Order: sequence, then structure tokens, then C-alpha cells
Amino acid sequence: MFLRNGLEPWHLLIVAVVLILLFGSKKLPDTARALGKSLRILKSETKAMREDSGAPAPAAAAPAPQVTPAQTQNPVQTPAATDARPAQ
Repeated sequence: MFLRNGLEPWHLLIVAVVLILLFGSKKLPDTARALGKSLRILKSETKAMREDSGAPAPAAAAPAPQVTPAQTQNPVQTPAATDARPAQ
């Protein structure tokens, strides 16, 4: 019969035995450690994203550099830009 409460303790025991048989007792601690590390990284990244969404963007606060007419009259030309002939 199926119960409304979900898993019973003996269900969890069966799952634990199957995991030990599949992965071995030596790999389970390493797997749990890697899973914990991944969850910590995910948690810190989501926290950083929440903090960034509340702060104003730094690019919007900085004014754009202005170009004077003297800077545009004498552009610097590189040797590659002046040589219009194809290399043979």
C-alpha cells in the first residue's frame, strides 16, 4: 500500500545500501564533499548576484571621455595601414 507520508525509514535504508553498492564506500565521502563544495559556490554566486542587482552600474556613473577636434585631425597611421599593396 502507498502511504501519503512518502518515504519511511526502511526506504532510506534501501536507498543507502543501493548507493553503497553502486559507488563503493570509498567514493561516497568524496562525492558528498564535491556536492557540498558545489552548493557553497552556487550559494555565494546567487548572493553576489542579488547584491549586484541592488547597486547602480559603475559604467553609468562614469562620464564618457570627450574627443577634441585636434585629436581627430591627425590620426596615427600604422605601417600596415599605409601599405595598400598585397604581400607577394
